[in-house]
Amino acid sequence: MADDKKQLLIVTGMSGAGKTVVAHDLEDMGYFVVDNLPPTLLGSFWDYNSNDFHKLAVVIDLRVKTFYTDLLDEVNSLEDNGNVQATILFLDASDDVLVARYKETRRLPPLANNGKGRLLDGIQEERRILMPIKNLSNYIINTSNLSTKDLKQKLINTFSDRKRQPFSIEVMSFGFKYGMPIDADIVMDVRFLPNPFYIPELRPFTGLDKRVFDYVMNKKETQVFYQKLLDLLETAIPGYIKEGKEKLTIAIGCTGGQHRSVSIAQQLARDLSKKYPVDITHREVSRYIRK
Repeated sequence: MADDKKQLLIVTGMSGAGKTVVAHDLEDMGYFVVDNLPPTLLGSFWDYNSNDFHKLAVVIDLRVKTFYTDLLDEVNSLEDNGNVQATILFLDASDDVLVARYKETRRLPPLANNGKGRLLDGIQEERRILMPIKNLSNYIINTSNLSTKDLKQKLINTFSDRKRQPFSIEVMSFGFKYGMPIDADIVMDVRFLPNPFYIPELRPFTGLDKRVFDYVMNKKETQVFYQKLLDLLETAIPGYIKEGKEKLTIAIGCTGGQHRSVSIAQQLARDLSKKYPVDITHREVSRYIRK
């Protein structure tokens, strides 16, 4: 999409074809998204928000009954000002897929006659009404056989300057005595390793100190464990990337989050950063900073 014009993306299509999922994906891609906007408010919406956001998206469907009589006039009026690139994305799916989705969610399409008519009749009537706008759409995506991951990648390929979301890793050390991190994807307990806490001259320091780090990492049991951990992660990470994972959080925990977990996390971040962008966080270290 052109960079010299502000982007207005209009998302419409068959009810049940994935407009809600697309709205969330567009937000992740940096769009400011408004759902169920009446078309008559499109110009006001643009005037109010276009100076604050470079990429705007609106989701409009048959919940708004006057959509198809108002939308094209509003789009043409906006584009007359010369700096708006309005694009219509139409989401579609086969009748049998839509029927299955409605049955799964126990919802009815907007034209199902308050539940008195057949489900399929409502879908087909909606399809008939939407045909003119479908024919005028810039992009049509059929979601019948798309997973949510595949749909997101198709949106990225079509509407994002960045064709792939960047993958990154956060390595975190923590202490179990202060609670496990709830946002971690992988948690590794290293409380079985030799503990510098019981070495008086090492106790006041953390794994950021070379003396503590060397004590932990030079132990034979640590070396055996760490190599197996690194091999496991190097095997698993490409799978996470293939499945569309954008950020992987690996949490290493010991009792207090001061010695062992910090040392392992430091080495792990160092090794993984040879292949991937890595951030490192030591959740508990600030508790042990000597005043």
